[in-house]
Amino acid sequence: MRVVIQRVTSASVTIDGQLKSSIGLGLLVLLGIEVDDTVEDIEWMCGKISKLRIFSDENGNMNLSIADVNGEFLVISQFTLHASTKKGNRPSFLSAARPEQAIPLYEKFLLQLENESGRKVYSGEFGADMKVALLNDGPVTIWMDSKSKI
Repeated sequence: MRVVIQRVTSASVTIDGQLKSSIGLGLLVLLGIEVDDTVEDIEWMCGKISKLRIFSDENGNMNLSIADVNGEFLVISQFTLHASTKKGNRPSFLSAARPEQAIPLYEKFLLQLENESGRKVYSGEFGADMKVALLNDGPVTIWMDSKSKI
């Protein structure tokens, strides 16, 4: 399971010209689910994300969590995080989970992050053609992979 986390002052997702979700200060989480991901990957990832201290304190140090700043989450499914560009110029997505496997894990991720953080989690729509807008704060962008826990 891979995520790209962006600290934002605002973010939104639009589908077919209609606003689906939007947040103010918080974290935009792009989520890629791999074929061998399990509930254990979700639990580890959500535990890390909900406690990340990447918001600035009064001294400008990244020392505050999303709960400390009363922030929000926007989670967007992003299978392209598992792109392989080793051969040729067209990415391969063979390691990305197929929808029948990924959708239940995506939905579990949303619930787990909400339970773990105690905060409402907004989302896009799995498999939809989404337009994501964001104002990156910092910029702060963090990449995590549940297969690289150490």
